Amino acid sequence: MPTARESLLDAALAALGARPWAAVRMVDVALSAGVSRQTLYNEFSSKEGLARALARREADTFLAGVENALAEAERQGADAGDCFAAAAAWTLHSARRSPLVRATLTGCRSERLPAAAVAGIPLQRSPHPTRTAAAHASPSYAPASHTPPPAPEVAPSPAEIVTEIRNRAVGALEHGYPKLDLADIGWACEAAVRLTLAYVVAPSTSDEDACLQVARLVRGLLARGW
Repeated sequence: MPTARESLLDAALAALGARPWAAVRMVDVALSAGVSRQTLYNEFSSKEGLARALARREADTFLAGVENALAEAERQGADAGDCFAAAAAWTLHSARRSPLVRATLTGCRSERLPAAAVAGIPLQRSPHPTRTAAAHASPSYAPASHTPPPAPEVAPSPAEIVTEIRNRAVGALEHGYPKLDLADIGWACEAAVRLTLAYVVAPSTSDEDACLQVARLVRGLLARGW
């Protein structure tokens, strides 16, 4: 059974799929998740806190998928090129499926998305943070002031995403290239990640072609390590 937090994040994601974030109301998210508004504010403190947590969860889900793609390709006996092609395929699919993932990968967002979903955009804090919440609630409602606000989650930056994917790839591939230093493997992996992100921004004629180019790059950069 999902926790209240997971239910709220699911409800927020569904709401974002139906309307721009500016039109999403906290009271509706709580109602859809089947929890109280107080629980929603206890979990995320504010609408921007909810947006950051949602972006963080989408990024974590994406990174877990990258790791799974690398591991599954390796289990099937794929070489480094095909392992990275599998990770690239997952990346391209995820960027199309989730606008939040695409925004995280590129650092760019559409007007439908929350500004807080992109790393580096500061929280717009009001001197009286309960007023925004109260505007969408009954006159008697306001988040409890005695509850300490949760620590703010930070949406990962594109640079952090590159580092995370690179590190996962190095961990999956390093044992197959004993002649290379980890730094050399890391450089090759980062180049492949950045090429993949280039295809997110400017798609190829097909994902298959893009993944083929990523595989060729990896094989070329790691060739002397066989």
